Amino acid sequence: MFRGRFYHGIDTKGRLSIPSKFREILTSNYDERLIITNFDQCLWAYPMPEWQELEKKVGALPQFLDEVKALQRVFISAATECPLDKQGRVLIPPSLREYAAIDRDVIIVGMTRRVEIWAKERWDVVFESAQRKLESLGSKLADLGL
Repeated sequence: MFRGRFYHGIDTKGRLSIPSKFREILTSNYDERLIITNFDQCLWAYPMPEWQELEKKVGALPQFLDEVKALQRVFISAATECPLDKQGRVLIPPSLREYAAIDRDVIIVGMTRRVEIWAKERWDVVFESAQRKLESLGSKLADLGL
């Protein structure tokens, strides 16, 4: 499981160093391939087996529903395989960097089965909002069994 937040920089070629804790998870539980796509103002990175499970679920959905078509056109179509290089970095394509407004300072966030990659400026705003929201969600979380 991926957990924690890590502050990194992305180089001018678009290479991002994956935190060593996350690399250990990738090498011991998966292979070293990530699928990276865009969603929710950031990038979502999945280990290949987790992505394949998600694709199966999406493929089983009714293909003529507007929601399913939108998901496929935005989320699935942007997906790019990004293997780790020998230095533990991934090359993030320009289109994905542009979508997420990633220029230099990056936050890499563990989200259990996937990782989110954020531009620091966007992360700061989203995190503050999530923190305020979480404080008022106690009863809803309890209803979920947490």
